[in-house]
Amino acid sequence: MMNFSLVDVKSIASNEPRSNFAEADLENLADIIIETGGIIRPLVVKMTGVENYTVVDGHFEYYAAVRAREKNPRQGEMVNAFVIAPKVEDLVIKQVASLKGIDSSGKVTPPQPETTKIEPRLANLELRLEKQFNEFKSEFLQERQRIDSQFKQLENLIPQKSEHNPLSILNTLDKDELSIKLQRSRIPGAEKLAKGIFDARSNKPKQEFEDYRDVVKSVKSLGDKTILTIIDEWSRN
Repeated sequence: MMNFSLVDVKSIASNEPRSNFAEADLENLADIIIETGGIIRPLVVKMTGVENYTVVDGHFEYYAAVRAREKNPRQGEMVNAFVIAPKVEDLVIKQVASLKGIDSSGKVTPPQPETTKIEPRLANLELRLEKQFNEFKSEFLQERQRIDSQFKQLENLIPQKSEHNPLSILNTLDKDELSIKLQRSRIPGAEKLAKGIFDARSNKPKQEFEDYRDVVKSVKSLGDKTILTIIDEWSRN
């Protein structure tokens, strides 16, 4: 009817979302599981296939065990579990529901308000959003550094005082000439971009751009990849 076993965490699944639990709480229990070598409260699971199980009780402990395995695969590979037979599943679920209403002192505990249940999910969502934001910020900074590095490499290869280098061309050609040259280089939206470059240059105190970064910063319709393409194309011509 019910067997106690060591079960591989990878073979277990839960129908309850992980977001129902605060990541900080899962992280704390995961560390304790690693330190003690396992969970002291076995999961209750049912078999759903060959070597596949679903959690009946102990969803929080299960996700903590999953986190422990992520942090230390060797320490968190197996988990203690009661594997129940299908014919007693309903009885076990009733027992679990009954035990959840009683605390360790034997007193019946009132049901948790919905707001209390939602709070861990909101905290977990905030942590996930913060993590995603930090990852995006890191990727953006890395991409920016890569582009700046390309700028420096290209600037070192181009004679800055030459009248035919891309920066000099951007600083000297009028709107129509810029449009034609951009079209020949197959730059999308050449006419509109030429106007943007010309207008931005005209608003400069010295009527010219200081460097390529100044061009990108001043012309709203000009991105990093486009200016790199322009530099590459015009440097070869």
